[in-house]
Amino acid sequence: MTAIKLWIAASHDAAHRNGGWAFVRTGLGEPMGWAGGDRRTTRARTILSGFLAALKDLPADGSLAVVAPRADALVLHALLKPPGKPPEDDLDLRAVLAKGLEGRAWTLAVGDPAGPTPVSFVAAWSETASDKAKMGGAFQIAIPKTNVAKAKGL
Repeated sequence: MTAIKLWIAASHDAAHRNGGWAFVRTGLGEPMGWAGGDRRTTRARTILSGFLAALKDLPADGSLAVVAPRADALVLHALLKPPGKPPEDDLDLRAVLAKGLEGRAWTLAVGDPAGPTPVSFVAAWSETASDKAKMGGAFQIAIPKTNVAKAKGL
């Protein structure tokens, strides 16, 4: 069983409704990361979209440890432990994620984006992605390996 660690963060500009996400993943060879974003979105949809992108090529048998800033962890927590009254927004993404997480062992922790950690690295990239989405619309791009290699704490 492969142990995979995922640091993920989202950024959202409520005034302009653009959002960006970024993640870094370890446990499957070299550390790697992706960033993306979209226009006319919400913070919840942004983090759910980023989480879906992070899960899309993971082996089914691996355990997953997710670390996210508090605001994003609260959104993802509803996937880990569904609340009594399920969220009514972003049902399309939530359904795909629920199916992708079915039977997978995963944990969720709150990370501090203020210190020199992988969470601060992905938080900075998510802000950059949000700005890029504001100017150019929806996108996804690999974070250069040289940048990922500089992330503290991987």
